[in-house]
Amino acid sequence: RFVPKRMVPFSFPLSKCALWDPVPMGDVIGTHITYYRNPRICLVEKTLRLAYRHAKQNEKKSLSCFLLGTLAADEDGEGITLTVDRFDPGREV
Repeated sequence: RFVPKRMVPFSFPLSKCALWDPVPMGDVIGTHITYYRNPRICLVEKTLRLAYRHAKQNEKKSLSCFLLGTLAADEDGEGITLTVDRFDPGREV
């Protein structure tokens, strides 16, 4: 089903270099992860503690880091689960 009033188009942020051709191809379609599935986020406690400790030790106001995980559809097909289980503090350079 396509409901134009509820769909919001998405776009990728601007960057200095692109890994793909940005010219649109084909018809416009609307997608939203919560339209057909119920989302759920699972965050491993160890990952959250590492991120918190890193933020406390960092003296800067702005902090660059990554939370990594996996995205999977539930067995019943009704939901989708994002499991965040890794923390990467990134690099200063």
